[in-house]
Amino acid sequence: MNIFQRLREHHRFRESIFLGILTLICVSLSIFRLVYSETRVFFFLNWNLFLAFVPWALTSITISSRRVHARSHWVVFILMGIWLLFFPNAPYILTDLFHLRYDQLTMPIWFDLVLILAYAWTGLLFGFLSLWDIERLLAEWVHPKLVTALSVSLLFLGSFGIYLGRYLRWNSWDLITEPFRLIYDIGDRIVNPFEHPRAWGMTISMGIFLNMIYWSFHFIRNRSTRKDY
Repeated sequence: MNIFQRLREHHRFRESIFLGILTLICVSLSIFRLVYSETRVFFFLNWNLFLAFVPWALTSITISSRRVHARSHWVVFILMGIWLLFFPNAPYILTDLFHLRYDQLTMPIWFDLVLILAYAWTGLLFGFLSLWDIERLLAEWVHPKLVTALSVSLLFLGSFGIYLGRYLRWNSWDLITEPFRLIYDIGDRIVNPFEHPRAWGMTISMGIFLNMIYWSFHFIRNRSTRKDY
């Protein structure tokens, strides 16, 4: 049985189509901007969206693959480790709003605002849906309350990853290419937190914001399944 049949079995086909449509809309807006303005401003959003897609792809394959499910727990934990490495890329696109400036526009500011928000929203969906998958995997081994606590923690870890990417310009693959420098930067901010107020200010603020959105999705999903509405 191929991966597409597994996706259909696990109710992933409609989800994949929906996310594909959103991605197509984003790319179309980006191409329109490129052609109309004759500049590549914000074209990098396509790469950022691809990186946001990676964690969703990883968890979709994991959830849909019976072979992976049947193997030892360490296989799933390795996949979850890779997922965590890429997960910050999903909400990271929100910070691309920093590039929205009046003095650098080649298009109306409202268009660029819609463009960035479209990519940010699609990236968030990739990230949040993949986190739901992580919760499903964790629920097989740990108590539901612990799963909730882990989800909250993962969102804060993702926020710290956003800081590393936005301000220190680290990428997911730098853990392989330059692990010691990356570990040093992370360790310095843990050991000397008061010397890096922006690091923890952004991590905490963004973590709170991501938790607000994520648990709002949970609330909406649970509300829709209740029979007393």
